[in-house]
Amino acid sequence: MGRKNRPRQRAQQNRDGRAEGKRSRDDAGWGAGYSEIIKENKLFEHYYTELKIVPEGEFEEFMQAMREPLPATMRITGYKSHAKEILHTLKEKYFKEVQDLEVDGQKIEAPQPLSWYPDELAWHTNLSRKILRKSPLLEKFHQFLVSETESGNISRQEAVSMIPPLLMKIEPQHKILDMCAAPGSKTAQLIEMLHSDMDIPFPEGFVIANDVDNKRCYLLVHQAKRLNSPCIMVVNHDASSIPRLYFDQDGKKDILFYDRILCDVPCSGDGTMRKNIDVWKKWTTSNSLQLHGLQIRIAVRGVEQLAVGGRMVYSTCSLNPIEDEAVIAALLEKSEGALELADASADLPGLKYMPGITSWKVMTKEGQWFSDWSEVLKSRHTQIRPTMFPPTDPEKLASMKLERCMRILPHHQNTGGFFVAVLVKKAPMPWNRRYPKGESPAEGNPSVPDTPDLLEVKKDDVCGQPICSVCSSPPPPKKMKLFGFKEDPFVFLTEDDPIFPPVQAFYDLSPDFPKLNVLTRTHEGKKRHLYMVSKELRNVLLNNSERMKVINTGVKIWSRNTDGEQFGCAFRLAQEGVYTLCPYIRARILNISVEDVKVLLTQENPFLSKLGDDAHNQAKKLGQCHSEDLNAPQCPIDLCGWRGKTSIRAFVPRNERLHYLRMVGVEVFCDKQGKRNDGSTEIPEGSAEGLSQEADLLEQEGEEMEQNGSESNANGPEPIGSTCDGSAS
Repeated sequence: MGRKNRPRQRAQQNRDGRAEGKRSRDDAGWGAGYSEIIKENKLFEHYYTELKIVPEGEFEEFMQAMREPLPATMRITGYKSHAKEILHTLKEKYFKEVQDLEVDGQKIEAPQPLSWYPDELAWHTNLSRKILRKSPLLEKFHQFLVSETESGNISRQEAVSMIPPLLMKIEPQHKILDMCAAPGSKTAQLIEMLHSDMDIPFPEGFVIANDVDNKRCYLLVHQAKRLNSPCIMVVNHDASSIPRLYFDQDGKKDILFYDRILCDVPCSGDGTMRKNIDVWKKWTTSNSLQLHGLQIRIAVRGVEQLAVGGRMVYSTCSLNPIEDEAVIAALLEKSEGALELADASADLPGLKYMPGITSWKVMTKEGQWFSDWSEVLKSRHTQIRPTMFPPTDPEKLASMKLERCMRILPHHQNTGGFFVAVLVKKAPMPWNRRYPKGESPAEGNPSVPDTPDLLEVKKDDVCGQPICSVCSSPPPPKKMKLFGFKEDPFVFLTEDDPIFPPVQAFYDLSPDFPKLNVLTRTHEGKKRHLYMVSKELRNVLLNNSERMKVINTGVKIWSRNTDGEQFGCAFRLAQEGVYTLCPYIRARILNISVEDVKVLLTQENPFLSKLGDDAHNQAKKLGQCHSEDLNAPQCPIDLCGWRGKTSIRAFVPRNERLHYLRMVGVEVFCDKQGKRNDGSTEIPEGSAEGLSQEADLLEQEGEEMEQNGSESNANGPEPIGSTCDGSAS
């Protein structure tokens, strides 16, 4: 998807840049390398002192925390069966090893779990990259984190960023929209929650992850592909006008309303000062004034597409009430009772936060304050809007319950700054209840023909807010504008496609295998890869191909292997799709021991005789049989391989090899000179050192993207080593 030559050029440029003395990754995000930036902004301090969002007597502590580096935080992928094994390894091996360690006279603090994150699956540590590379023990820990991150088993994510998905209360059947998804850390959480039951290969629900920036969409794809889900679709649209989608239900075409929506809008980002040092010198109140209208438009578009009874979580990494409570208040006022703020105070026990405020003022970048819209000069009406002020009616203000909003302050739990609010939809939005004559209600009776969007309404030329009109007609349909790289089409296979009979026979697929969910990316020529999506995503794709720009969807399950044609099947399994396919495959399965796993993952093409007797006999017969190993990990491990005449090879990506080796008790570690931990100097394919170099660059790019709100990698890099996928044969 897209051209793939630039990421490597980019990586080389990054390496060259570091050689020339540019800022290294050791310094990124920790404040070093920004010594010329003084962490002071008098306007910022004056503004938040006046607004009183910080409890009395805590402002100095608040400012001191803002100047401190942000702790690194990580999250273990909770839905995977390997989560408990990884958590056990972290706690019993790495965390214990660093507990009493000293580096340069500084005692290393052992990582601690986030008290409010369920099941100890999220941790924070004060270890910087510079410290990580100064001790062999810490270097091992760093390599472990890098390879497990690329395998999708661990995600490095800011602590406060983990909050919104937790408040959405996601269930496997939910249809979810992530409106402003890049760089994708929250999207990954949504996918995890959708797959909370690993025994269900195809949850009924799905995640549609959207971003307006075509280039950032590919970073989003990279994040999502680590989780190997058939229930994710990445699309590229302006969130404030994201198209309404349709799907078939009971033979009728219905409008798609989402059960859950994450509305993490673009913001001024003054809650990120601890990691994004540039904000100190760039911060001004005009940033919030300029973003306020866009934030409302995105939020309005979100609640329009939310199902009645659904939940939308609105969040920003800004502390400014103009971007926070003002947007929520405007949304509640426009809803005329259709929306209400949910009380989420008991949803995350242990999380410290401040309740939303009900009184605030507006300040210009010149420092002029306004307490009410009536005070604003007409010359400033294009800069300052009525929705930026709190409601003047005390009863209306009280009914909004703005105190149910949650503002996380950095000094309370050593985090970044953040704002989050949970909205529940009680009824259709008021302008959705007013229709041109002759039209049927979209939400009351959603079975409507594929006509122009009935919920599109006129907008105020200044603030862009909806103007409800009983007699206005829907606007004429606009041709969808496409920007960025042109993607190959998604083509679903038919049940009688000639590809299926040999594949069906070769792998003895069960009768309930969903053939209609298999797709490819080309109309012409031989099909190189086959992908699979869930039933509901197939429904959405088939009914909206002209309405949306899809960047990526599904999980790869088979890849063409011309050598296999002589055996009757031209397709081998892809490792990323093996867990999706396993429930349907009834042949060509070998059950092997832990020692056999070690052989397959440490030797390139081991002879069959290197396997244990049981696995050797199975490989020769290629039948399905069973063996047990009491020392095996307490979770299943599925690997793809290819059997030759005398040898067998595991087709597993390099980073995943390291993961599975750790699962069976083998630790591959390389020092800075490329020496393996067994004393040899050869760096094996798939070693942590080779992985670390390339993965570090991707990790650096991803963090810079999240901090700076931009992404220049337009070509959608595949996860490192993902070309080594293969099949059981």
